[in-house]
Amino acid sequence: MKMGAHSVDVIVAAWNAERTIGRAVKSALLQRRVAQVIVVDDASSDATEAAARAADDGSGRLTVLRLPQNSGPARARNVALERSRSPYFCILDADDYLLPDRMDRLLAAADEPWDLLADNIVIVPQLLDRLEIRLGPAETHAPPTELTLAPFVWANISRPGRPRAEMGFLKPIVRRAFLDQHRIRYDESLRLAEDYALCVEALIAGARYLLVGACGYIAIARNDSISALHSGDDLEKIAAFDAACLARQPEVPADARAAIAAHRRTTLRKYHHRVVLACRREHGLLAALATLARFPASVPHILAETLRAKLNSGLGPRRASQPPRVRRLLDLPLGEPALSIASEPRTGDTAHAHPAA
Repeated sequence: MKMGAHSVDVIVAAWNAERTIGRAVKSALLQRRVAQVIVVDDASSDATEAAARAADDGSGRLTVLRLPQNSGPARARNVALERSRSPYFCILDADDYLLPDRMDRLLAAADEPWDLLADNIVIVPQLLDRLEIRLGPAETHAPPTELTLAPFVWANISRPGRPRAEMGFLKPIVRRAFLDQHRIRYDESLRLAEDYALCVEALIAGARYLLVGACGYIAIARNDSISALHSGDDLEKIAAFDAACLARQPEVPADARAAIAAHRRTTLRKYHHRVVLACRREHGLLAALATLARFPASVPHILAETLRAKLNSGLGPRRASQPPRVRRLLDLPLGEPALSIASEPRTGDTAHAHPAA
């Protein structure tokens, strides 16, 4: 798909991100395809708004908004979409950043029509945040992979004991007209998995979603992110979203319905586990066992997770000795460019730990 310069708006929902928002904004403004960077400060209690404004490059392409009360990333993104005017937009999390020319690389990787176009993101552990990541020239012989609804949903079911690789973490460029045509926006009832939900709704509506190799989206993996510290209520709402999709979309094909139902079951098991743990903390073991009896379908999962936690607790020193590594989110044969890490720390605007946007 051929696009002129300055055709994409970058949307950044930020909450208490003063230490990282500057790098995120600067990396977006450096992209030649970006017409506007819209930061929505979700009622931060720190200097996120000021830090975002301080990253302005003077080009007139930065807009910083502040919400009067914390409403979650979905609401912040919808507010930004109301201000966006470009035909395409993409999401950038406030603690992540883009390598130079990521937009050019991504848009050049697919010359066929699409509604969502994503690259395989590079995940950098927080301890390696200061290292410079480089991507070599992308291989051109591998065609893009098209993501359809059922495989996309199945790929969002996490597997215990394995690195997280859910496709909902991808940050695609989105064709704005498709969302407008089908009246799709971020589900503001969700504070977790709002990207997953938007993509599911788009794919149900017939969106064409293409995935290519890594082009330069760098995601910082932190233990204090929302995805790592989500609540039981967050999980319950994701399960409710899946149930609503099944109820109001009877035309969804059988394979996709099976995938959504499996995603809902998996999410409910995690939610029930959180409920049992909370009951034990507050009321003791007997009350937790009584609560466990209310969720018979989730008992095997809860027992397996309890056993896994006990086994892992005895491996603390050994696990800590394993060095962190940079990896791609998805292990797919997409003609990935070579990835290397500079031996010297990154200079300039560098981030440290803080709550996630």
